[in-house]
Amino acid sequence: MKALGIIPARYAATRFPAKPLADLLGKSMIQRVWEGAMEAQQLSHVLVATNDERIASTCAGFGADVVMTAPELPSGTDRILSAYRILTERTGQTFDAIVNIQGDEPLLRGSVVDDLLTALAGHDLTQNIVTTPIKRIIAPDELETPHIVKVALTPARRALYFSRSPIPHYRKSAVYADWLEASTYWKHIGIYAYTASALMRFGELPPSRLEEMEQLEQLRLVEDGTAFYCVPTEEEFVAVDIENDAEKVRHILRERGETNR
Repeated sequence: MKALGIIPARYAATRFPAKPLADLLGKSMIQRVWEGAMEAQQLSHVLVATNDERIASTCAGFGADVVMTAPELPSGTDRILSAYRILTERTGQTFDAIVNIQGDEPLLRGSVVDDLLTALAGHDLTQNIVTTPIKRIIAPDELETPHIVKVALTPARRALYFSRSPIPHYRKSAVYADWLEASTYWKHIGIYAYTASALMRFGELPPSRLEEMEQLEQLRLVEDGTAFYCVPTEEEFVAVDIENDAEKVRHILRERGETNR
């Protein structure tokens, strides 16, 4: 299986402008994401997709391949698809799998990407299939916050639905401690390994009703019937949405023994 990793990165984030360039103990966030992706053994190539010359210049400085995409693209997946088309037109290369590696996950480990690709390889790569990581919810406040996306699963860990609400609803008790004890709840980590056909199908579809309600772009494919298979992970993730999140990452990096350079 030939797999491509693409990291979408935009400068003008509403809540944290310029966050791909945020300093995380001497390295920009985008560099840390790229280095994590480069650890993956199953990726044939990794590139950054951006619409900003400042990000492109920074990436070129640490050796990353960069594709410039249009600024008006509405979502990270649209940016992934655009970058993939540009790359194939530029080089003539095609890939069996394309991994959407979020540019705001600086604690990413390459082993997570490899796990997704291993899971994807167990399916028919000509079909619309996506694999994506999930992590067990152990804290009640994670069920409450809409910033953490939850997922309901079949026994085979195929996603039934993604939501910002606590799902499934546990009717027996409104006490979250009981919820967590009685069943398994999972949060979704926003990294996706698509078959090429699944990514192309995303580009063919208009935004869906559930996607617009939940503001979750993966629901566009879920509504269309694409199979999402979820891969549990124990790795630590901190998606950086605001400066406080960046400080959490710095704290974790220091605990791992890193220092400012």
